[in-house]
Amino acid sequence: MPGETLDSAGAPPASDLAVEVIGMEKHYGPKRAVDGLSFEVARGEVFALVGPNGAGKTTTVEILEGYRRPDAGTARVLGLDPVADGAALRPRIGVMLQEGGLYPGLRPLEVLRLFAAFYERPESPEALLELVGLDDARRTLVRRLSGGQRQRLSLACALVGRPELVFLDEPTAGMDPQARVTTWQLVRELQAKGTTIVLTTHLLDEAEQLCDRVAIVVAGRLAAIGTPRELMSSRRSQVVTFTVSSPIDTRALAGVLSLDATAVVSAARDGEYEIRAAGTPALVAALATYLCAHDITLGALQANEQSLESVFLQITAESSAEPDVATGATA
Repeated sequence: MPGETLDSAGAPPASDLAVEVIGMEKHYGPKRAVDGLSFEVARGEVFALVGPNGAGKTTTVEILEGYRRPDAGTARVLGLDPVADGAALRPRIGVMLQEGGLYPGLRPLEVLRLFAAFYERPESPEALLELVGLDDARRTLVRRLSGGQRQRLSLACALVGRPELVFLDEPTAGMDPQARVTTWQLVRELQAKGTTIVLTTHLLDEAEQLCDRVAIVVAGRLAAIGTPRELMSSRRSQVVTFTVSSPIDTRALAGVLSLDATAVVSAARDGEYEIRAAGTPALVAALATYLCAHDITLGALQANEQSLESVFLQITAESSAEPDVATGATA
């Protein structure tokens, strides 16, 4: 349901909050980029803001970083007002931008040394360069780095001041699969050290893998919030998805499964099939019997649960269709 709150735990004490947003609004003329948004992020949490383009995610993060002032409501980051207390807050946070913020005529190590000079106790630029996998590119001009390499350098710049809270904007955009996995591991290591991470991403599998909780924002309002598991469980589907080693006769399988008239067996894509019916033990047993009889190897089986991406698409579609989406908040 739009505006639903899925976090069943009680709200943490204020001292345990890294971010607190209450009824926040930001207007650009008649457009409400942020429209009564409320949520909280606990210290040490990995928290994602996801939503379609134009949902207000970037504006929200820019307010939390102190670059914009809200028109209504309140925002607190590490207990401070991001604008009024900006001088005290900035040394305690790290910001990774998706684009820009780097000096194209410098080399990665020079960039990190420059950023390190702004902090009293910075991380070692040399160690950070190795940590993000750019040691081999230390002498390459920034403008000659690939998009993924620039992303990794931007991440290193966000970490150079040993921040308590890091804002990551599309942290793995443009990265190859290996660099993406390395970045995920780095995020987990940061969390293990107590760092709070707030990220925006269009990659729902990234949010599912990394985040303790996910907030879905539509038209500047909170449409749903909860752990990835809670969000996926909230929209249980009557679908069984499975992959097999060779093609199957969907009509013959439907007959074996004794499905009712509303149920359908269909090929979703090469090697993957869907049964639009409840994943009961009887259905799973009948499917296994059919595959055994035809000497077909089962690759993967998933029953009655949707991916975070499919839930996201449902919630955003429903919220976009409702002009009066209720604002959600962590419980």
